[in-house]
Order: sequence, then C-alpha cells, then structure tokens
Amino acid sequence: MTLLVIDAGSSSIRALLLDGEARPVPGAIARQEHHFQRHQPGQSIADAQHLRQLIETCIDEILQHPSASELRAVGMATFVGNVVGLDADGRPVTSLYTYADTRSGDYTKSLLTPSAHSNNHQRTGCPLHTAYHPSRLNWLRAEYPDLFQRVVRWSDLATLCYSAWFGYQVPTSISVASWSGLLNRETLTWDGNWRDQLNLEKDALPPLSDYAPPLRGLSAAYARRWPALADLPFFLAVGDGAAANVGSGAGEHGSVALTIGTTAAMRTVSTQALPPVPDGLWSYRIDQQRHLIGGATSEGGNVFEWAQKTLRLPDAAVLEETLRRTEPGAHGLTLLPLLAGERSPGWWSQATGAIAGLRLTTTPLHILQAALEGVALRLAIVSDQLDAEGEVMASGGGLGASPAWAQIITDALDRPLNLLATSEVTARGVAILMLTALDGRAITEFDAEITERLTPDPQRAARLRELRTQQQALYHALYDLLHQAR
Repeated sequence: MTLLVIDAGSSSIRALLLDGEARPVPGAIARQEHHFQRHQPGQSIADAQHLRQLIETCIDEILQHPSASELRAVGMATFVGNVVGLDADGRPVTSLYTYADTRSGDYTKSLLTPSAHSNNHQRTGCPLHTAYHPSRLNWLRAEYPDLFQRVVRWSDLATLCYSAWFGYQVPTSISVASWSGLLNRETLTWDGNWRDQLNLEKDALPPLSDYAPPLRGLSAAYARRWPALADLPFFLAVGDGAAANVGSGAGEHGSVALTIGTTAAMRTVSTQALPPVPDGLWSYRIDQQRHLIGGATSEGGNVFEWAQKTLRLPDAAVLEETLRRTEPGAHGLTLLPLLAGERSPGWWSQATGAIAGLRLTTTPLHILQAALEGVALRLAIVSDQLDAEGEVMASGGGLGASPAWAQIITDALDRPLNLLATSEVTARGVAILMLTALDGRAITEFDAEITERLTPDPQRAARLRELRTQQQALYHALYDLLHQAR
C-alpha cells in the first residue's frame, strides 16, 4: 500500500510515494524545478497555470513507478500565502501572487487604525503585512481597478488544481485558508470584517472545509489521464508548515519544529480552544483541532546562498573548519540578514540587510560567519517569543548544508536541537495526516528518527546573547532612522 503526496514548494514541485508507515519509497519521486518571477523591486509572482502543469507532469511521471499500482490515497502540501484571481469559468486572470511579494507595503497602513491592529491579530492570527491577502487585495483594488473587477473568485494554487481535476468548485482547506489573513480563527469562516472592508462578494472566496473527509471521483478528462486515481480519495491540501510540523514529530501540543530551507520558521502546536497569539508571531491551523503558533523569517538558507554567490569564499571543507573553531563575534561585525524584508518578529516589510563594523581587515569569511550568526540570532528572538518548552525537532536543507551552522543555531537558541534523519518532513507529514484520517491512528504513533542531538556550548551561548543585543540595537537604529526620514 502506498500514498501519493504532492509537495508544491517555493522552488520545486514534487510528487512522492510513501508507504503505510509514512516512509518514502526509495526512488519514487518526480520533480520539476521552478522560480518565482522577480522582474521589479518587491515582485514575487508565478503563472498559476504553469505551476498546475508542472504538478500534473509530476503526477504523470510518478504514476509510472511500480509502487503506484498499490495506491490508496492522494494528499498535498503547498506553499501558502498565495492568491490568484479567477474569472467566471475558473480561469486565472491575474498572476499568482506569493507571500514574498512586498509591493502592497504602502497599502497596509490605511486598512486598520493602530488600536485595531491587536484585535485583528487575535481574530485572524495574522498581523497586517504584505505576506497576507488583505494588504495585497487592497493594493490590487487601488492600483489595478479594472483587473480587480474582472475577478469573480480569489483562489489559491491547491484549490485551483483540485477544482480543475474534479470539475467543480472544491473547498479550500482550513489549513491553507489560515495562511491568508482572511480566516476568522474562532469561527473558522472567512472573516466578515475583512470581507466588508475589502468589498468582497459572498462568493468571492471558496467554500471552506477541513482537509478530511476526502474528495472522490475525478472529472472524466482526468479519470482518463490518471485511471489509477479516478476513484481514490483525495485529501485537501494543507499548508507546508503544518505538514512539516507533523512530519518532524512535532505535531502534538507543546513540541517545537524548526525548519530551515530558503527561509526559516519555528512552530509549536496548541490544542487549546483559542490560544492567544504572542506579539510578533502568528497562529495558523493544521486542522480544526490543532493550532499552529510560530514565526517565519524571510531569511534562512537564502542568506547562506547569497554569501556563497556574492563572496569569494573557500571550499566547503575550509568553511566548515573555520566556522567550527572561530569564536562567535570574532569578526567584529553586526549583521542584519534582512535581505528579503522582514516577517517575524517585527514585520517590517521594507526592511533591508545591513552590516556594521566593516574594516580593511574584514574578510569574506568574516562576513559569512556574521551572516549565519545573524540568522541564528533572529531565530532566537522567535524562540523566546514562542516560549515553548518541548523538544526542538530540526530539519531542512539549510541545516544539512553546514553542520557548523547547525551548532551556531543551537548555541543561539541555547537549547538542544534534534536533527532529523529524513529530509522529507513535509511529505511525511501529509502522509501521516492521511493515515490518521484513513485508519484512525494517532500522530504519536509515527516517531521521527533523530540522527544527532546537538547541545549548546554555555560560553558561546552567552556570547551570542551579547551579539543579539547589538543586532537589536542596529535594527532599532535603522528602523527609527527610516521613520524619521518619512
């Protein structure tokens, strides 16, 4: 018995087969790379139909694997915070705008009075920011009124795909909707305050449902294309962060997942009826019973990648040895790694990176170390705000790329870090959620395999706390300077 999982990520689309214990079937993966379009400052868009075609190509390919003959169900995880406008026939009339598009920055302040920000944050779980739909829809309505009027319904990528495959309007999952900033986290309905303020018609947003019960019965065209899937259950998509928590072994109350890919996030699960949202963080959903509380940074592996492309660095072995033996802050630099704006904890969408302390003796290795420490220090702020005492389960390509960086993060957080054996935590999480729905199994039955447990060095942790104070001082100096200039 196998499960088909579609993992629609920010840089690649993949289809994978996993077995009845949520373990990847060796070699059973199909992949299509893609990149968001960034042709102007702040832009981050994609062609929704092109992404759908990539997803379908991956499904075509994975169905050729021998283990696909034993398929039991289909599920999906998707990058979230994306939105596309559709016409009356369900065809896209706008680009697919992603969470990373910051062009709506000037249209956030007009939406809420300062006193209403806190109420909105607790009601929707999301601060007012360019990563969410209220700012983006407000911007599109003001800057592109004709285009805005052409839109009959606003959708996300996963709902667009499922609706095409089944031939009717499919619901958006509560999980995916919770990343939009438009979901009322108490009623689990589209928020009436935002619908009124944004002048959204009743049918301008899809219906809502939990990820289960699943859908069945592909349309005639797709049943012919994928006969093996024609009558299989399809579970609605969940947010990639929600799936990653479950797949990391942090799907239950109190445990913490740290994911470092292109960006980074720390998240914990709460089963309280309506837990308060800490300042600077957000609250999304895994499902109707489980809240996902945490913070996501715009910086992560992308900062490491930038340094590798931009600086004249030695080979990886030299980098690792240097990072491993050099004391924190020995470079004398203070670096803000906000190269793609800021989400948690300050939500300063127009933020940029900065380096203070440059000298003629500063080397590329100094800058690299300061950059990696800078990301770790930002995650430490999120960790403190999260205030969760459970084990930290860590995964992501960023950690695998540099064991020395993983130790820097451990020291900055000043708490042990459990490095996970599998890199497929998102797909694994989708498979676990499907198995719990199909068989009534508990999430806790699926243990995550830990390859290494890192512990913080007390002296390095203390030094990194000092560096964090310096970094925060630089952040506030630049923030205050910008607002004075305005």
